[in-house]
Amino acid sequence: MRPFAAILAVPALWALEPVPDKLVVLTFDDSVKSHATVAAPLLRRLGFGATFFITEGFAFAKDKTNYMTWEEIRGLHDQGFEIGNHTRDHMGMNASRVERLEEQLSGIDERCVQHGIPKPVSFAWPGNAITPGALAVLAKHGIRWGRRGVVPEYATEANNGIAYQPGVDHPLLIPSAGVPKPGFGMEQFLRALDHARDGNIAVLQFHGVPEGEHPWVHTPRELFEQFMEHLHQGGYRVIAVRDLARYVDPARAPDDPFAIIERRKGALGR
Repeated sequence: MRPFAAILAVPALWALEPVPDKLVVLTFDDSVKSHATVAAPLLRRLGFGATFFITEGFAFAKDKTNYMTWEEIRGLHDQGFEIGNHTRDHMGMNASRVERLEEQLSGIDERCVQHGIPKPVSFAWPGNAITPGALAVLAKHGIRWGRRGVVPEYATEANNGIAYQPGVDHPLLIPSAGVPKPGFGMEQFLRALDHARDGNIAVLQFHGVPEGEHPWVHTPRELFEQFMEHLHQGGYRVIAVRDLARYVDPARAPDDPFAIIERRKGALGR
């Protein structure tokens, strides 16, 4: 069910190519080891693109059971996947932290350069916390795309969110249609995929497949494999965040980045 489709449907005004039905953006957060050992091999076999959002936060520096090495991250890049920026310390954003964002972004950029990975152009908001003042910093830094979660339209604990509507959503505030975690099964997955039509795009936000340090965002390997096989059998086009440039011009954005969010919240009575 897509409660906003009737009141918010508009043409994809800034698409370079028409947005096809069944277009899915696949993202993975937090540098989890299973991104390299489970996700990447399966995605390569199926011919899917994806963005892996890298942070050195949590126990990244010491725990190489649960987190990738930079050599493994470089391996993802070598396999054709996008490496995105998730801030050096996984620093959740609020107004008081905006002044630290440039340093946090540069920390990951520098590590990418050290390992022969291009400077990221895609960003995932840590903890899915967003704040208006960060948008100018992201744009100045050269970030073209920013993926957020299901908030503030829905509660933090919600599994399902909304479609990304090119020409309506700001390209630095791309919402997630689904955030797999315990309680997110095939029913919720199909609900997220239902957004991928009528010029809209379904963005999926995975963490570990499986997860190590953070069980509250765990997806079992078997379930993840079922999700990916469903995409493959269903003929979905699965891309990385950077590949949105085929369909959307990120240089053009709504004058008020938060207007659509407020409209959706109003429609939900939030």
